Amino acid sequence: MIEELKTFIAVVDKKSFTKAAAAINISQPSVSLHISNLEHYFHTRLIERSNKQRNIFITAQGDILYKRAKQILSVLEETREELLQTDHSPSGTLRVGASMTIGEFLLPSILSEFMKLYPNIKLEITIENTEHIYEKFKNYDIDLALIEGTVPVENYIHHNFYKDRMVIVAPASFHYDQGAQLKQSLSNQTWIHREKGSGTGENLNIFLNSYGISPKNLITLGSNYSIKEAVKNNMGISFISSLVVEESVRNKEIKIIPLENQYYRYFSYLIHENNLPKAVELFIERLPQTEGNG
Repeated sequence: MIEELKTFIAVVDKKSFTKAAAAINISQPSVSLHISNLEHYFHTRLIERSNKQRNIFITAQGDILYKRAKQILSVLEETREELLQTDHSPSGTLRVGASMTIGEFLLPSILSEFMKLYPNIKLEITIENTEHIYEKFKNYDIDLALIEGTVPVENYIHHNFYKDRMVIVAPASFHYDQGAQLKQSLSNQTWIHREKGSGTGENLNIFLNSYGISPKNLITLGSNYSIKEAVKNNMGISFISSLVVEESVRNKEIKIIPLENQYYRYFSYLIHENNLPKAVELFIERLPQTEGNG
């Protein structure tokens, strides 16, 4: 049954019997046999085949089995690694997904400390925007998700672990009327923001709407670094984590436009409710418990 589940996962991932066979190094007839065995065992159709178009379609029951199969194989692998331990040092594989700001500015120091404490734990790290990390977490491609945006309420455990200060940043040469209202000063400006699915982009939209600010133009960039560089090079202004810009502000390359009230957001971690691996517990213990960066 284990091999059949591995084959089924490969077929869903590759969307092809032929590509799945190549990926897991078995023959295509063996792939077909494994899928047939699963469908017989569960008394349901898992994959619909289109002979004319040579396409396959995963049924609703197949979607359920895909997620469960990933859980089953993950637990089996964790159990195998624990049983094969030759010393008292924790081992296994920890799959961490982090959204961009967390991955670029908080995660490296956390990982460095974790690796020193637990050298026998293998780390697999994915850094993408919040939406993509959530999808990987939901599909059990990662064990732990570190995110900075909001995600749908599902069957998982959600905890805030870091309070992050958001700031408006502008080119060093930017002039504005300090006596004017924020809406008046910052409307009709070019704003630079992150792509759809980004936690930083989500917070910019919330901020603009709450102050009634109407941008003259919106430029979308795919990373925190590119936004910081765009602001520095007089392309526009932005609303971004202070973690991203603190060095450039110190170097007077860009400036922070003061807000009457500080604006914060929370970084959070997501874990699955059942069968929490020991490596995940140990990693959570290393997450910062600070209230933020000022």
